[in-house]
Amino acid sequence: MTTELATTVTSRDGTPIGYWTSGAGPPLVLVHGSTADHTRWRTVLPYLEPNATVHAVDRRGRGASGDARDYALEREFEDVATVVDAAAEAARAPVDLLGHSFGALCCLGGAALATGLRRLVLYEPAGTSVDDPIPPELIGRLEALLAEDRREEVLVTFFREAVQIPEPQLDVLRSLPAWQGRVAAAHTIARELRAIESHRYDPADIAAVTVPTLVLAGGESPAGVRGICDAVAGALPHGRLAVLEGQQHVAMDTAPELFGRLVAEFLAQEG
Repeated sequence: MTTELATTVTSRDGTPIGYWTSGAGPPLVLVHGSTADHTRWRTVLPYLEPNATVHAVDRRGRGASGDARDYALEREFEDVATVVDAAAEAARAPVDLLGHSFGALCCLGGAALATGLRRLVLYEPAGTSVDDPIPPELIGRLEALLAEDRREEVLVTFFREAVQIPEPQLDVLRSLPAWQGRVAAAHTIARELRAIESHRYDPADIAAVTVPTLVLAGGESPAGVRGICDAVAGALPHGRLAVLEGQQHVAMDTAPELFGRLVAEFLAQEG
């Protein structure tokens, strides 16, 4: 893996957004989920870089990107669209886009704004449901832990109670180099949970995304997560659902070869 210095583009509200480039081939933008930064993709990059020029984004508030005083989910949509269109202009070719969890939510919103998009992959877009609500008082407890600078405890509590990740998978995450980037981004968790709590997927907005789209869901993920994936895939004009059997929310880490193969096969399709 060879990685260049970050490229920075300016989003619509003036916030600088950085992304890190590696690989060779058609452009592919990667957008990480909550707690993470661009380094969370390192486990799966070996399966993507041979066939794509990968641009791994640092979302606002972490890494090579700046931030703004006021936070709004719509600014994240604009950030994604800005990076996609910049990558398309640089490559003089349309761009593929892959987002995970909160990043998939940002990608879905950004896809409606971008003009240079070819294909879209959404891995378990973040959201709430009757089957899988955000636990009451969780956000307040996370903010209290952050105020005491107990950043790693913020992170572990988030994964256990909001993501409901099994302990063996949490152990995998803690063993990876990207864990330190997650700790550094702990201050963004509460604001993103508030955004998820107030966001509702609108089928009309989803239908505005007309590019071919693959929605990925873990076969062992909670029912609420699967319900969101089913609803999003069903509302997309050219969407389809694929299930990662035996996996949950972090297949990039627990089954990187499987994840990379499914993504690469979808992106290789014509039309």
